[in-house]
This record gives sequence, C-alpha cells and structure tokens, in this order.
Amino acid sequence: MTSEENFPEIPDDISGIDNLLEEGGPLEPQDVVDVEGGSAAADPLTAARQEAAERTADLQRLQAEFLNYKRRVERDRDLVRENAIFAVLAPMLDVLDNIDRAREAGELEGGFKGVAEQLGRIVEGLGLTRFGEPGDAFDPTLHEALSHVGTDAEVQVPTAKHIAKAGYKIGDRVVRAAQVLVVDPAEGGAADTTNGE
Repeated sequence: MTSEENFPEIPDDISGIDNLLEEGGPLEPQDVVDVEGGSAAADPLTAARQEAAERTADLQRLQAEFLNYKRRVERDRDLVRENAIFAVLAPMLDVLDNIDRAREAGELEGGFKGVAEQLGRIVEGLGLTRFGEPGDAFDPTLHEALSHVGTDAEVQVPTAKHIAKAGYKIGDRVVRAAQVLVVDPAEGGAADTTNGE
C-alpha cells in the first residue's frame, strides 16, 4: 500500500473535516475550505508574500503620514514661537528707540547704560536684529520713506540718507521697517551711469 492510500480522501465541504479529524488524518492548510465557498490560496507562500507586501505598503503609508504630521507640528510650533516673540518684542521697539536717542544725545550713562545694554542682549538673544544705516540703497520691503530730501550726485540709486528710526527683523520677518529720509540720484549721475553701461 502506498503512502497516498493511508489517508482518506479530502472532503469538498467543511463538514467533512470533522470526519477527517475523527479518522486521525492530518489536517493541512490546503485541506481547509473557506466558509464563503472559495478554497484557500493554492500556494500558501504566494499568499503570505502578498499579505506581507500589503502590510509593508500599509506601514510605509503610515510612516509617511506620521512624518508629514511631525513636520507640520514642528512648523506650527516654530510659527507659534515666532508669533509669541513678535507679540512681546513689537511693543518694546519704542523703548529701544528711546535708548537710541539717549545714546545719540550722550545721556546713556551710569546704571541706565547697564540696563540698556542688558536689554539689548536680551532682545538679540530672542532673534531681534536691527537694520538700516545711512547710505543703504532704498528697499521698499525694508524701508519706509518718510520724505525725499532732494538729489545727490554721489548716489546711483535712491538711497537712505538719514535714518529716523531703525528697522527690526526677527529672522526674515520684518517687525518694523526702517523709517528713512531718501535722496535720489542726480539727473546727470544717472545719465552717466546709463551711458557707461
């Protein structure tokens, strides 16, 4: 008798499995019939690979979603932090302006000088940077022109001649534009530049 004759024939429906078990025959994955009427995958290895590929794709999607969520949270956290610093420092600009005026008038001395220097270090530590110097080329994104004060043969482009109030930035964000008096290039100077090119 061959080994195939030792085992009874596998039934076509699920009810036959109980008889197979009572008879002591082995139960293999291919012996199980799906309750919905279809049989299990013919090749368990192929089914396992397909399921592994599906699970891997699901994990990759979840990982991508998590990384996107993490980036959004970090971006939002940075934005909230920047807005909070902006809200605190914006009202202090008038104080910094008064300190600048006192420094220019030579009245910044004694204990007041120490307080002013400490305040300057604190706002710089929070990312507030000052900009705007006489001679800077006028940039409407950084400067607010209070007035045009004529022409100057020494400049080639509209230039900040005098800084009424310094400008301040936090990172790339302008907190306050520098308030400046602007001089324009003289007609002859601009013509010479054009002819020189």
